[in-house]
Amino acid sequence: MDVLTLSRIQFGATIAFHYLYPPLSIGLGLILVIMEGLWLKTGNDLYHQMARFWTRVFALTFAIGVATGIVMEFEFGTNWASYSRFVGDVFGSALAAEGIFAFFLESGFLAVLLFGWEKVGRKLHFFSTCMVALGAHFSAVWIVVANSWMQTPAGYHIVGEGLKARAEVTDFWQVVFNPSSVERLLHTVCGAWCAGAFLVVSVSAWYLLKQRHVAFARASLKVGLLVALGASLLQGFTGHVSAQGVAKNQPAKLAAFEGLYQTTSNAPLVIAGWVDEKNERTVGLTMPYLLSFLAHNDFHAPVTGLDAFKPADRPPVTASFIFFHGMVGIGFALIGVALLGVWCLYRGNLNQSRWLLWLLVFSVLGPQLANQLGWFAAEVGRQPWLVYGVMRTPEGLSAVVKANVVLTSLILFTVIYFLLFSVFVFLLNDKIQHGPDDADLTPAGKLAWPEHKTH
Repeated sequence: MDVLTLSRIQFGATIAFHYLYPPLSIGLGLILVIMEGLWLKTGNDLYHQMARFWTRVFALTFAIGVATGIVMEFEFGTNWASYSRFVGDVFGSALAAEGIFAFFLESGFLAVLLFGWEKVGRKLHFFSTCMVALGAHFSAVWIVVANSWMQTPAGYHIVGEGLKARAEVTDFWQVVFNPSSVERLLHTVCGAWCAGAFLVVSVSAWYLLKQRHVAFARASLKVGLLVALGASLLQGFTGHVSAQGVAKNQPAKLAAFEGLYQTTSNAPLVIAGWVDEKNERTVGLTMPYLLSFLAHNDFHAPVTGLDAFKPADRPPVTASFIFFHGMVGIGFALIGVALLGVWCLYRGNLNQSRWLLWLLVFSVLGPQLANQLGWFAAEVGRQPWLVYGVMRTPEGLSAVVKANVVLTSLILFTVIYFLLFSVFVFLLNDKIQHGPDDADLTPAGKLAWPEHKTH
């Protein structure tokens, strides 16, 4: 394989592995705020036990996420030096903002969250939990801003020519609020909430199946299912809004998502099918008029097809189609699972439905697959552009990097990430097998950290 293909595989693989963990951290951050808030409000020490157990899981995902995220920053300089030079002014602003407003905030209060249970008051600890969760969300803000700028660049002008050309920021807030940043951020955050909620649901359902920590599992499952239902429904809404933004700002991407080769009024929506690239058509189950309505709120509005673009400017159609429809299918399945779980919870017969509990155990895989497929769809659908409409992907490569060097580092990264994933699974399984500590059910009045200690 050539250096371009290998570099794309390497960067895609490292980001895909890294992206397993930040959504869990963001989602669990929200869960921790809810659980500890319930403890403060009700005084029920079961919520204290829940908050402490899930804090340990949060710490694990945070640590692995940080370790795997560092690699990507080096890859910008090693494999994509021309791209880094071109977007350095833009990305420098966004990544600096992440470090100042997100990472320092999150890591600064993380010590209090993890080690301050017996050392600070309840309200201060809850404030620290909120700040850690807010920091995790701020990280998503600035990373999504940077990536969205690649999709819909704004607030810049180009300085220099040829190899010395670079994008220079002219309006920082146009960079931040570029045409796709808000809708993509909301969609990404909802996906992260789903990832954290369904992890809580999965572990809680497993405890119920094994008849372990039953009171803890029931309470955790209730919180997890309610968050999962709300997040999955919001995910569907934000996905619709995001798709309308794609139709407006990246019509070639939407055409590839739906395998739409001809610009069409009354455009049908493909529910399931496959792309016949040779004959430039898509075969499958469709719903007439629905794509026009979803894209433009008008059943008869024309939807731009791939025929409006030169072949060299079209994304890979089959891959985009598969990734997009896989993401959407899993998203609707998660809504169904969450609805079913909440309904059975309301009816009071969830504990007796072993098949549903097993379904909830494996539901943890759904958000992770959907998040990965959504990211693949967004990035593959942007091709052949590295910065949409401005810089093509081959133009961003480093001039001196060699294919054999990239291949060697790719193999090494694969081995290291396999070991890291094994460590993560081992430690997560160890925490789940150990379960919550009974000592965390200490009556609130006897805790070592009242609001005002007397000496």
